Amino acid sequence: MTEQKTALIISAHAADFVWRCGGAIALHAELGYDVTVACLSFGERGESARLWKEGKSLQEVKDIRRGEAEAAAEALGAHQLECFDLGDYPLQLEKDDKFKLVDLIRKVQPNFMMSHSQYDPYNTDHMYMTQIALECRMIAQAWGHNPGEKVLGAPQLYLFEPHQTEQMGWKPDTFLDITPVWDKKRAAMECMNGQVHLWDYYTRVAQQRANHFKRNSGGMSGGRDCQYAEGFQSIFPRTVDEL
Repeated sequence: MTEQKTALIISAHAADFVWRCGGAIALHAELGYDVTVACLSFGERGESARLWKEGKSLQEVKDIRRGEAEAAAEALGAHQLECFDLGDYPLQLEKDDKFKLVDLIRKVQPNFMMSHSQYDPYNTDHMYMTQIALECRMIAQAWGHNPGEKVLGAPQLYLFEPHQTEQMGWKPDTFLDITPVWDKKRAAMECMNGQVHLWDYYTRVAQQRANHFKRNSGGMSGGRDCQYAEGFQSIFPRTVDEL
């Protein structure tokens, strides 16, 4: 029996996984992966300006953002959405919170993981989240942490594209064709009613990355056609038998 393939997305706020790797989630779900999304906060303080302007209370904002995240995850075909509800601006994890994330990593045993860029001066929650993702990946690999549990192997950590790419030091080395699942990503984006202004922005990003996909798959001498793509930066070396 073939072992179930899995993936784990670690998202600082409720909408991050949608804008930045919604295509990867939908595509891998269609390929048979169980994709788990860990949403550490709802982005209730820093990424819900429209709701605050409407006079919503903190709990109302959180409830609305949770509903949006759940609807988006369903649209993408995610296997599971885990909401940690740790607050944002700033996002801060205590040791027990980290161990909860470690527990999830070990439970999922992901073939690959995804999180934010390592540098983001516009949103320090994002780069903090990737620091935590790396730390929890390390702990999940430690035989001395909760001995007897299945330890984590060595899944790749892909960093998805930040919002203001040029200022982040983010350098993509992987482009994923998400054309077959673009309708699912667009539908998930349209679940995020608190940030309507980003729907078309991330459509344009996907079209730009599609151009990079085409150029890097053969360029003018026969590159593969692609209409929408996502870019990622890998952290760890790949092991190969041939190039």
